Amino acid sequence: MEARVARRGVLMGGLAALVTGLVGAPITARAASTQTRTGLLGFKPVPVSYQDKVVVPEGYSFHLLGETGTPISGDMPAARPGANTGAEQEHQIGQHHDGMHFFPIGGSSSDGFIVVNHEYAEPRFLHAEKPNYKGQPFHTYRVAYDADGKRDDDEVRMEIAAHGVSIYRTTRQTDGTWAVVADPRNRRITAGTPVQISGPVRGAPHVRTRFSPDGAMTRGTLNNCAHGVTPWNTYLAAEENWAGYFANTDQIDQKPDLPREHARYGVSTNPQGGRYGWHLAKSGADEHVRFNASATGASAVDDYRNEPNTMGWMTEIDPFNPDAAPIKRTHLGRFAHEGVVFAPVIEGQPVVCYSGDDSRFEYIYKFVSEGVWAPGQTDGSILDRGTLYAAKFNDDGSGEWLALAPGRNGLTPANGFADLADILVNTRLAADHAGATKMDRPEWGAVDPSTGAVFFTLTNNVRRTQAQVDAANPRAVNHFGQIVRWSYAGGDHTAASFAWDLFVIAGDANASRIATGEALNDDNIFACPDGLWCDAESRLWIQTDMGDLGPGYEGPLKGFGMNALLAADPATGEIRRFMTGPWGQECTGVVKTPDGKTMFVNFQHPGAHASAQQFAAGDYGSGFPDYSGRAPRSATVVITKDDGGVIGT
Repeated sequence: MEARVARRGVLMGGLAALVTGLVGAPITARAASTQTRTGLLGFKPVPVSYQDKVVVPEGYSFHLLGETGTPISGDMPAARPGANTGAEQEHQIGQHHDGMHFFPIGGSSSDGFIVVNHEYAEPRFLHAEKPNYKGQPFHTYRVAYDADGKRDDDEVRMEIAAHGVSIYRTTRQTDGTWAVVADPRNRRITAGTPVQISGPVRGAPHVRTRFSPDGAMTRGTLNNCAHGVTPWNTYLAAEENWAGYFANTDQIDQKPDLPREHARYGVSTNPQGGRYGWHLAKSGADEHVRFNASATGASAVDDYRNEPNTMGWMTEIDPFNPDAAPIKRTHLGRFAHEGVVFAPVIEGQPVVCYSGDDSRFEYIYKFVSEGVWAPGQTDGSILDRGTLYAAKFNDDGSGEWLALAPGRNGLTPANGFADLADILVNTRLAADHAGATKMDRPEWGAVDPSTGAVFFTLTNNVRRTQAQVDAANPRAVNHFGQIVRWSYAGGDHTAASFAWDLFVIAGDANASRIATGEALNDDNIFACPDGLWCDAESRLWIQTDMGDLGPGYEGPLKGFGMNALLAADPATGEIRRFMTGPWGQECTGVVKTPDGKTMFVNFQHPGAHASAQQFAAGDYGSGFPDYSGRAPRSATVVITKDDGGVIGT
């Protein structure tokens, strides 16, 4: 790794080149590291943790908000962990929190709406107190079937309702804590909510189904991972590992016969599907049958062979308007979206945003709108016309954006891409053909408001061989991940080329480097960067997802403890560990109030490491958040500084 870094200068010389591009004058890497603000990181780092609890720095406090099952709408059905019904879950906060944003009401830092994604369901915890689960050996995705191979309808209803997005009002109370507040705008958007399809794919043959023969609608948003916040103050939910919800058993000569729209994304050929078998609900209701993507009818409008093509998009939601249907913005591409991050908008200039495809050897994308930003006038329709690009990272620290548009980079009918809708439904194949750089699981992105530099996490890739190593992905069998950074000459995000470097190569003291060339240490070693967010003062907040780690774990990630939240100074490369979480969780989703004095962070899937045998014995892996012996639940952690100051100082 060091030989590769030394040869191409991506850390030392690369940083100098980056800063030169930003400030317009030559500068050495060491000088770049010293030209910075002071006191950006003012907290004492917390140590690596192996405890089943939340740990924050000295001088900070936390409390919990919005646990799975918390009522937010309807008649506010009480949380009964492991025993709620599907009808109740439709009015409660969903399971496995992920991306999140705080939308202030009137600019307030004490009153606003939390909008939070729910990535997936863990049926054994949703149904932990029900007779067919309690005391039985269930792992994370296993579900109960009856003797006929069918699923209970209410269990399916509950799992569908546990997915999607929760929108709820929260206010700071007189004692300083935050609480859910009843509001007519509180609502759930689930895996069954009607959703509009917009952009070039609307009406295309690829998305016509029995539910929507004209290809204008679908139902639900699935596996919502990270998110995005638009310049016009709406929310974008990312659909990540949606392919695992469907089953396609079509065969030719006793072999799977999947269209490329299914095969390239991993739609299951197992009759029960890749995850929950929702299409096998006893009632045979249409809202469940749609997860069977096999060709069962005379044409596409007689069945749901195209239903998977209605997933894999960014779904726009207006948190302030409960009457507005969610909208899938198809020009942002169809893949395993981790999220989307917008470049700073400039009046009269196009809107630019970035997204990562969170799978091994997949790509980073950029969208540049055709229309231009007009404050007070621009809305989500600006995302329906423009150009989608895939990134190519060259070994010399330069990069280029490859247009995924008809007639460009070989995307022609002769090469199998009929039109723009066909390119977008098959975004991965288009990026393959264009020659984009295959990355180590591109996840969240962030833009530094001070410099305009773009950061993206690359979580890991243990399948990369030495022959597949490249400059942006410099390690074979990559357990630890890295963060890539790029910028543009003149700060122009619409430009076709960019300069890039690696902001940090994650790992322990022996396998890591920050942008100044130094190794990480006890205060900041981390692995598998995932969540990423830059606050208003340019602190870069890094969240880790090393998997479902708990006590007794043995492996290459053992020395990093539980998943954590860290803060970095982009100018100096300094990183400090800010928070650690309980057993089995992933630290994900982070945002502050406008005054910077309250931070919201999510802990997803606590206890997920528990084996099927542990579950059967009533050992749920973690006590979080109740520590009462009940099934663990995801929750939002609210953090404040004891002196009332800005978080991170």
